[in-house]
Amino acid sequence: MLARTIGRTVVEMIQGDITTVKADAVVNAANSALAGGGGVDGAIHRAGGPDILAECRRLGGCATGDAKPTSAGRLPARWVIHTVGPVYNPLRAEESARLLGSAYRRSIEVADQLGARSVAFPAISCGVYGYPLADAADVVWETLAQTLPGHPNIEKVLLVQFNMHAYDAYEAAAPTE
Repeated sequence: MLARTIGRTVVEMIQGDITTVKADAVVNAANSALAGGGGVDGAIHRAGGPDILAECRRLGGCATGDAKPTSAGRLPARWVIHTVGPVYNPLRAEESARLLGSAYRRSIEVADQLGARSVAFPAISCGVYGYPLADAADVVWETLAQTLPGHPNIEKVLLVQFNMHAYDAYEAAAPTE
């Protein structure tokens, strides 16, 4: 397990299944319709149960780079924060990075507004949306460094990597202490 401190927040990186992580809020790598799907999104909806999808249907979708909360259903969390990361476009890499950073920033802002003290993130956009792991990891660590000091009530952020390949990429991009 890798741990870094940013401001007053401890950022831990673990390898595992985000649906089993105990945190106040779990971030879902959602699609813009908030309609459930594959990957992390499908896993969260399956593990959390139908109440999450019912709440999502009332939210009217979500723009890329934004985030919206629901309850967590049967997950060991209080809330799910649904965020939409970008589909990676190598010809528009700067825009992709801006939108990915926004997805993490907005998720932290929403978590803080909810009163969450801990937030668990998957590797947003790194599955079927095709974001290269090493590039995403750079954006994530930079965004956390810029955003967390403004949200001191967030005590812990967990970066939950589904496999060791993702873990290694995020570890390589982690700031040194």
